[in-house]
Amino acid sequence: MTTMEMPHVSECTVSDCSYNHDGCHAFAINVAGENGSADCTTFIPLSAKGGLERVTSMVGACQRADCTHNQNLECSAPNIRVGIGSGDHAANCLTYSPS
Repeated sequence: MTTMEMPHVSECTVSDCSYNHDGCHAFAINVAGENGSADCTTFIPLSAKGGLERVTSMVGACQRADCTHNQNLECSAPNIRVGIGSGDHAANCLTYSPS
């Protein structure tokens, strides 16, 4: 079995996500979406804060095969940033770049 270092979530500015308290505290996030959006599908809008106390969050899976950083459904960016989206897209991968 081979393991690789996955890209870290270097920044998340989505303050109403339950995993975001002074940064992302999810062990790993997933990115999906359609029609030009790259949504953080790990986003949970609850009042309770969750996740791990000490963690360096990373990208677990990326379903945006049309992103220049996506190779074999794995993110190859050095790190990613997550920020507020628009409309129904509450949290977006700001590193997403269509190929």
